Amino acid sequence: MLGSGEVRRIAAELGLRPTKRLGQNFVIDPNTVRRIVAAAGVGADDVVLEVGPGLGSLTLGLLPRCRAVLAVEIDPVLARRLPVTVGERAPELAERLTVIRGDALRTSSAELPEAPTALVANLPYNVAVPVVLHLLAELPTLTSGLVMVQAEVADRMAAAPGSRVYGVPSVKAAWYAEVRRVATVPRSVFWPVPNVDSALVLLRRREPPSDADRGAVFDLVDAAFAQRRKTLRAALASWAGGSTRAGAVLDAAGIDPRARGEQLTVADFARIARTAAKLSD
Repeated sequence: MLGSGEVRRIAAELGLRPTKRLGQNFVIDPNTVRRIVAAAGVGADDVVLEVGPGLGSLTLGLLPRCRAVLAVEIDPVLARRLPVTVGERAPELAERLTVIRGDALRTSSAELPEAPTALVANLPYNVAVPVVLHLLAELPTLTSGLVMVQAEVADRMAAAPGSRVYGVPSVKAAWYAEVRRVATVPRSVFWPVPNVDSALVLLRRREPPSDADRGAVFDLVDAAFAQRRKTLRAALASWAGGSTRAGAVLDAAGIDPRARGEQLTVADFARIARTAAKLSD
């Protein structure tokens, strides 16, 4: 793993100035890397997908613990440097690393040399939720994940119905997985130091809550939270084709039309979508 001095030395060699646009905040504390790897719980048979490996500190922590690391890096300079760093620091593990130059928001199974089983990543704050949802949808072989995200984003992803921060990210993440916030990460372990704290979020894949169409459920969720102060009957009027039909769908699904989206579980949203589809047949 890389300490503060090593991270800065490599960055200087590369002429690298971390950019806010790419969310480049590098972990400079080896103990934090050890915490992440331990919390991820990956084993000798796992193929780990790491998004945004940066200068390679987390990569170096993962390689001894798993069968392979598939590192997706959007920055071409960092993508070229990562194999060099691993070759210098852990040459006996270099063959376990594959670097994929690309955008995680567009990564598909066809681009990967083998199917990943675990996602472990320090994710850029501005794209954390879209990246997680995209990869869970695109890569069904991912059975677990441990991601470091902005603390507020972690709260939203792991929120339960009724929580003040429960919303679209909470419901959509729950479609794919059980989600828990497991630890807080202070801003002082990063370089450059961000303006917010981070947190670790653990994901465990599970079956979707029903046979409802995922796209239909997600459209429903978006509509329900677009006007979260309104009752579901009012908030879903455009989605359903009118408030009267929205009320009828909700009644048929066994959901109180006076409820609000923040009170519903992902299974409730799935039931509404499935009921709407049946009533349209």
